[in-house]
Amino acid sequence: MVWGVLLGVLLLLWCGCYQVGRKRYPVDAPITKVLNLRLERFAPPMLLILEKVRWIERFPALFYTIQRAMQILYGTQVAAKYSAMFMAELLNYAFLMLVFGCVLPLLTDGQVMGFGVGAVLAILLPVAMVKDLTKRVVRREQDLLIELPEFLNQMILLVNAGETVQKALMQCVERKKAHGDHPLYKELIQMVHEWHSGYSFQQSFEQFSKRCAVQEVSIFTTTIMLNYRRGGDEFVVALRDLSRVLWEKRKAVSRVRGEEASSKLVFPMVMVFFVLLVLVCTPMFLMMNG
Repeated sequence: MVWGVLLGVLLLLWCGCYQVGRKRYPVDAPITKVLNLRLERFAPPMLLILEKVRWIERFPALFYTIQRAMQILYGTQVAAKYSAMFMAELLNYAFLMLVFGCVLPLLTDGQVMGFGVGAVLAILLPVAMVKDLTKRVVRREQDLLIELPEFLNQMILLVNAGETVQKALMQCVERKKAHGDHPLYKELIQMVHEWHSGYSFQQSFEQFSKRCAVQEVSIFTTTIMLNYRRGGDEFVVALRDLSRVLWEKRKAVSRVRGEEASSKLVFPMVMVFFVLLVLVCTPMFLMMNG
């Protein structure tokens, strides 16, 4: 009886918030497509709750984590909207787990253990989603570090051949337009677009560095901005020194990814081992009992 009342209260609360929220917070289809949201239709009531509880003020650490990730992945202009939609998605999953926790005791013997399972899932699932978001940020940073040394080497070859820095940069970007989904070339293409739209070379390069939000990219842009006007051997030497540093970073990232791939294989191997152990030992035990 208690679980039925609690379930009814949760559903009534959600329906009331939905009636108010759907008028104030219409669902933005482009945002849901970019973020790959599965419960976007149920976002309005959660957005209303977020506004009422002032989650930015009450949970600044969580807000900073999500906001920073959205800024890095999608840009500062849309970070606020994307953060709110992502947080609404988290609350929707937590709400569904609480509903599941109320339904489970009604279908079984009515013990509190069923609700406890739902409550634990309501905490663990949003935490896992936030961790997955931070992993995407780390993955993006690693992709930038892996590709940047190769891009720099191409620039060095073109500058050695007599091209200016701007032309060398343009040629490298033009050659990689087919890889526009890669985070480095995506930001470089946007930088070239801003440059052609009226920004100075320095302004567009600085914006490129801010969007990437990686220390090594900042060092790359700073090195070019400090030396590209000089040209000549000094500039090439500076780029080569930077290239050696970036290649070491790339090796370190490759080692980390290799270790991660190896660790992911441990669990399947353990499971296969136990399955084989059961298959081998079961006939032996049956023969002994016989």
